[in-house]
Amino acid sequence: MKQTDLERRAEERRVQALVREIEEDFERRRAERRELERGWELNMNFFGGNQYCDVAPNGEIAEEDKRFYWQSRRVFNHIAPTVETRCAKLEKSRPALEVRAASDEDADIKCARLASDILRAVSERVGLGGIISRATLWSEVCGTAFYKVIWDAAAGDSFFDGQDKRREGDVAVVPVPPFEIFPDSLAAERLEDVHSLIHAKAVPVSEIFEKFGVRLAGRDISEFSLSPYSLSRHWKTVEGQGAKYVGKNYEIVIERYTMPDSERENGKLEIVAGGKLLYEGEMPYLNGDKGGRKFPFARQVSLPLPGAFFGASVVDRLIPLQRAYNAVRNRKHEFLNRLSMGVVAVEDGSVDTDELSEEGLCPGKILVYRQGSRPPEMFDCGEIPAEFAKEEDTITNEFMLISGTSEITRNSVNPTNVTSATGLQLLLTQEDDRMSVSANSVCRAVEEVGRQILKLYKQFATTRRMIAVGGEGKSTEIYYFNASDISSDDVVFDTTNVQTPEQKRAAVLELLSLGLLSDAEGNISESTKNKVLEVLGYGNLSAARDISSLHISKAEKENLRLSAGEEVRVESYDDHALHYTEHVRFLLSEEFAAKGDEEAKARVEKHLAGHTEFLNKK
Repeated sequence: MKQTDLERRAEERRVQALVREIEEDFERRRAERRELERGWELNMNFFGGNQYCDVAPNGEIAEEDKRFYWQSRRVFNHIAPTVETRCAKLEKSRPALEVRAASDEDADIKCARLASDILRAVSERVGLGGIISRATLWSEVCGTAFYKVIWDAAAGDSFFDGQDKRREGDVAVVPVPPFEIFPDSLAAERLEDVHSLIHAKAVPVSEIFEKFGVRLAGRDISEFSLSPYSLSRHWKTVEGQGAKYVGKNYEIVIERYTMPDSERENGKLEIVAGGKLLYEGEMPYLNGDKGGRKFPFARQVSLPLPGAFFGASVVDRLIPLQRAYNAVRNRKHEFLNRLSMGVVAVEDGSVDTDELSEEGLCPGKILVYRQGSRPPEMFDCGEIPAEFAKEEDTITNEFMLISGTSEITRNSVNPTNVTSATGLQLLLTQEDDRMSVSANSVCRAVEEVGRQILKLYKQFATTRRMIAVGGEGKSTEIYYFNASDISSDDVVFDTTNVQTPEQKRAAVLELLSLGLLSDAEGNISESTKNKVLEVLGYGNLSAARDISSLHISKAEKENLRLSAGEEVRVESYDDHALHYTEHVRFLLSEEFAAKGDEEAKARVEKHLAGHTEFLNKK
């Protein structure tokens, strides 16, 4: 019993030392990154319209004081519409998660089709489009955003395991702002170059108890970067003006991930909150290559920086222009006020200056001045200098130059020196090229999210699961699958086609005009017509007339039945040409040849003879 007490006390000391070491590691990483956080907060303030602030010498965001009480300090926010334009461009070029088969074998094709259907179903269920939009806004404002792909054991359908009612679990994708991610090295250029990563976030103590079974006292969270309200409230973080957000009964949950090494081949995950150890063990997800483990995150940057983990934002470059633009517009308005209100010169003691300053020179005013003195007179303020308008135009053009947008998308105005459609299209193409770095980063992040989704299903989907996806003819198809049906290591994500819908339609129309979609006789097949209608946005018309896909689907099912030893009758209403082609392709596939089933081959040949007979009669 004494030995047991000694072991228990030793374990408690070990846990306390581990918790203290993790908390100190977290504070050290926060201190190293504090300057970056203040830059992100400054960007958020400028995007939100609070543009008379800066980082003070003490490292906090502070309000800038007026030099004179009468100075105008209006905000003419050009940063917000610029960021919104860039986000809109990235929205239109967002890739769809499609899986490309590793070969032309039936097994690989069916696996790729199932994987694509799973990704489409998961995207609709979790609202992946909205998640990508939120992450893109974070990356455009702060420079970097992350996606966290986890397995939620409390999600999914419920079932009885023989004793209790349980949930089968499902994938969850969460957008993570850069404030919550703390790498062990700020000089790592990729997520793969980081050995240890901390994800820290303020979580309600009730949620912590529900998930880990540990009851914590909770406290008021005042750190902006880890505040639970930082996603929804106004981004004004100026000291002394409601700068710090407060969450009641929250605690900071620190998750420290350590990559596999020679000591721990499966990595390490430690979770700490409120001075207590909530979890200690291996990294839980087999989301790496060849069944390995890695961080459950995907990284997205707006503008990558060499030798830096966190990317740059276009807002960083626009802040000096925004300050100059506000200064020019405000000085211009002050000049207009002098012209309209006037500057009055009076002799000392000749008039009541208090009354004159309060009421001004209103129309019809009777101005009484001392006899023998000079009457008040207006100073000639001249005209507005042309340099004001010139400087304003210069800064506006620099906004478009630095942000990568053009007059067409930002102001909906055609350049005066470009009148042809080809020239305008060239300008739009150049704008897409300038934003290709950000767009490619979104593509890579979405690709990584899709890959981790499939690998989580391969790891945890041990029971039969059902998904419903849109099938041929705009109908709903039901699929059942489990982990053995997914071979995510053998597929490649086809996210290279990131054209906008307008670009796709223009490309299809050009192919039609060149005759590249026609056969040797100049005719367009029914399947090609249906695909063209779908790309042009008339999918309902293609669904009403396309039955070739139904015939192909029927022939594929017949192949399975013939391979399983069943005799299949040739129907008179079959599209015999399509069926014949599909059956021959099945006979020529390596998968069928590897089986060496001569009886199945004879059944397929007999079935082919029936289709040949109908074709000859026709």
